[in-house]
Amino acid sequence: DFLGKRKIAYVISGLLIVASIASITIKGLNKGVDFVGGRTFQVRFEQPVVAPEVAKDLVTTFGSAEAKVFGNNNQLKITTKYKVDEESAIVDEEVNVKLYESLKKYLPSTLTYKDFVVTSDTKTVGIMQSSKVSGTISKDITKNSIWAVVISLLVVFLYLMISFRKWQFGLGAVAAVAHDVIIVLGIFSFFYNVLPFNMEIDQAFIAAILTVIGYSLNDTVIVFDRVREYLNYNSTKDFDGLTNKALNTTLSRTINTSATTLVVLIAIFMFGGETIRGFVFAILVGILVGTYSSLFVATPIMRDSMSEKEKLRMAEFKKED
Repeated sequence: DFLGKRKIAYVISGLLIVASIASITIKGLNKGVDFVGGRTFQVRFEQPVVAPEVAKDLVTTFGSAEAKVFGNNNQLKITTKYKVDEESAIVDEEVNVKLYESLKKYLPSTLTYKDFVVTSDTKTVGIMQSSKVSGTISKDITKNSIWAVVISLLVVFLYLMISFRKWQFGLGAVAAVAHDVIIVLGIFSFFYNVLPFNMEIDQAFIAAILTVIGYSLNDTVIVFDRVREYLNYNSTKDFDGLTNKALNTTLSRTINTSATTLVVLIAIFMFGGETIRGFVFAILVGILVGTYSSLFVATPIMRDSMSEKEKLRMAEFKKED
């Protein structure tokens, strides 16, 4: 009885959302260079290094810098906002020199500055990759990312409202998707300095969020379509009973689809590269939360936002299609 347990589901979802918003507000998000601007360097060392000790040396040099283990203990992802708004080859060279001088004691004594900065397929020590995002570009990326999520939610609402001819279906789907996005953000906010892999909020994370929205929407539409089908071909006026029956008949399909997807994602998460681990983790969490919300959030909200009179008219209304 899914609808009978909806109050428990509301409490669980409410607590998760409140905890997520609290974490985002108090602790914040680990925003990547894409959203704050700065320079990022992937630096590999000959021996394992202690990230906090390296970070102290970098802060002394740049004033603001972060160093995090990236993959193995002998590789760090270093980020700094030093002179990020200055666009010139001279400043780029200055940053590289300062970085080399700061890390010199952790590098082989035979490694020259030129060998440190030049990238090569055979290189094993020094800067492996580097990137830069200006403050202006990061603001544009932030604005476009927010608009991408907002517009996708608006399109979902309009599509379902037109497809099912009831705005309550659109409301249920949007509520479920918003629920999923907030919880994924909350988990990334709470665990970004706990879990041993990169959990930055960057463009890859936004791609993961949009993927989660699509997956959650797909599950929700399947449930809603089954509800409509049961209302079309049953003469009973028991709206809640038919809705529960529709949820039960889609349960095995939803679980099987989610489980199959999770197996693939877990394999990618375990054996894939370090650079995609955060992206895959976001999708993993999103699918788990999305499967739950399709059953325990979207449909109950659709049901509770509909008047008793509308529920009685639903069967006749759909038979006109």
